[in-house]
Amino acid sequence: MNDGHLQFLASPEWARMLETDVLPWLTSVADLGDDVLEVGPGPGLTTDLLRQRTARVTAVEVDADLAAALAARLSGTNVEVVHADATDSGLASDRFSAATCFSALHHMPSPDVQDRLFAEMHRVLRPGGAFVGVDAVDNELIRSGHVDDVFVPVDPATFGSRLEAVGFTNTGIEVGEYQIHFTATKPGKAS
Repeated sequence: MNDGHLQFLASPEWARMLETDVLPWLTSVADLGDDVLEVGPGPGLTTDLLRQRTARVTAVEVDADLAAALAARLSGTNVEVVHADATDSGLASDRFSAATCFSALHHMPSPDVQDRLFAEMHRVLRPGGAFVGVDAVDNELIRSGHVDDVFVPVDPATFGSRLEAVGFTNTGIEVGEYQIHFTATKPGKAS
């Protein structure tokens, strides 16, 4: 991720967007339950919101420096930071009550890698667990913020079918001016 984008994800502007746009949507579409997995927390503003709303958060971050900084900042809280590739996390199957992903999908280098993430989220969720998140739409403004950066936006026209291909049901894709909101459920009765 380029420095400008990373700075935005640690900014008061992103924090306000999370509080005013993302959080109200999130609480309206999913019950997070007691054990939440977060993919790609970056500097952790999303982690701060999640940890206030659930008993336990596991944040999986692929960048070693970001993972170490977040682990140090949240030491002694209800957050465990794991430095790992979320497409092959090594976490237990059927463990999490919900999985979240906020603005991380487009940083994955290909649709195949995104699909591996979707399969891994399905594996680690409990039956009835929700996979929810937001990601960037493909437009010039957002592309301009990703110069010299990985930018592989998810195609909203195929996103739902890609989630269903790995076993999710009840998929919902909402496309806004700057973000795609998505929801999916692992079949089975919630425990």
